[in-house]
Amino acid sequence: MTIKDILPGKLGFGAAPLGNMFRAIPEEEALATVEAAWNDGIRYFDNAPFYGAGLAELRMGEALAGRPRSDYVISTKVGRVILDETEDVTARDLGEKGDVFRHGRPNRIVNDYSADATLRSIEDSLKRLRTDHIEIAFVHDLAQDFYGDEWLAMFESARNGAFKALDRLRDEGVIKAWGLGVNRVEPIELLLDLEGPRPDAFLLAGRYTLLDHDRALQRVMPKVAERGLGIVVGGPYSSGALVGGPNFEYAPVTPAIAEKVARIKAIADRHGISMKAAGLQFALANPAVAAVIPGASRPGRIAEDRAALNETVPAEFWQELRTAGLVHPEAPLPGK
Repeated sequence: MTIKDILPGKLGFGAAPLGNMFRAIPEEEALATVEAAWNDGIRYFDNAPFYGAGLAELRMGEALAGRPRSDYVISTKVGRVILDETEDVTARDLGEKGDVFRHGRPNRIVNDYSADATLRSIEDSLKRLRTDHIEIAFVHDLAQDFYGDEWLAMFESARNGAFKALDRLRDEGVIKAWGLGVNRVEPIELLLDLEGPRPDAFLLAGRYTLLDHDRALQRVMPKVAERGLGIVVGGPYSSGALVGGPNFEYAPVTPAIAEKVARIKAIADRHGISMKAAGLQFALANPAVAAVIPGASRPGRIAEDRAALNETVPAEFWQELRTAGLVHPEAPLPGK
């Protein structure tokens, strides 16, 4: 069974905003956003204990309570255990994500990629999500953006712990698939080259987008496709930068990125298409991509994403992007 067999559609729901990413989202608004996704027909929900120190999972558990469990698919992450004790949220070292979740719960977050912690993390997630199983487990943030020079040591810990535990859980039928959930391509390359662990899929956030796709295109996507695995693309709007937001990669937009967005938008405006349509449809054109999971923090965003997915984008738009050097010469384009 491949990840494309497991996922119920090309459009999923990324739950990071439910963890109060960047802002404190009222409970009613968070629940209404999941409700809007459900009413839109979305049946794949991605989560992580890290999102607001368990807050996103708690909210999703509340929002999906009472829905037939066989009707939807959940992925969540391992690698961090959320404790009952609290900590100073401003003192957390979250690598390049800085204080993204400073509005989340103050519960202490412990980085631990051992087998025991992996099992505990899943057990805790099940409680927060109010379910008895998850379909997909991604090992979270095993990369330079979180651990700097220590990332290889953390990866080695996961190789001896989380990878083996998840391999076993998948083979026993407890979960259907596992892989890495990261913001960098290097950990995926490393795992694909290992003997032993047999990942099924990867969640790659921010690295296969209109604004940033060269490295993933050349170094990861072909290998993933060759092996019949799949990529779930997270952050298809590059933390909102592509659609006019102030952040790129969890930090303020740089002048270079702002200029690239403006150039793409000028072409999109000329063809009368939305930037969301450009972002989603570009990501999905790669045969290695199984689904995209834009995050949403307001109910109205869901309809925008669905409309973007269904929008008719003329071939001339993509050709103009190619001619302008705004997409890699070898990037698969929609309709090709």
